Amino acid sequence: MILEPLTEQRHVTGPLVFGYLRLVRVSRARQLALTMAISDYCRRHELTLAGVYMERCSSTPSAFVGMLDALTATRSYGVVLPTPSHLGPKAIAAERRSQLTETGAHLLLIRGEQAAPPGEGTPSLTAGGTE
Repeated sequence: MILEPLTEQRHVTGPLVFGYLRLVRVSRARQLALTMAISDYCRRHELTLAGVYMERCSSTPSAFVGMLDALTATRSYGVVLPTPSHLGPKAIAAERRSQLTETGAHLLLIRGEQAAPPGEGTPSLTAGGTE
């Protein structure tokens, strides 16, 4: 009889997510800190971070569009943001939230209000602050 290890003793991957950062006029140190915050959040919440998309120019949303394509292609769980402001100014943020909802992705915020999962009225993962 072969005994299999308990689930707790096996490497089990969590839901696949992508990080997104809007970095207009941000220092390299701040970029690294935000990237680490996303990575730490994913580790604490047992999420598999597939990559972090970084938007460096406010006029060309190529990183956001690329992330939407990746979300659709990989059928991933969602997107992790440090704060809601990384989606952009109010008008742009509203459109981006709509686009994320269309993909079925969950919006996970490290700090700030939590977005409800698509089709639900309750918050997705609630992190609230940092540890």
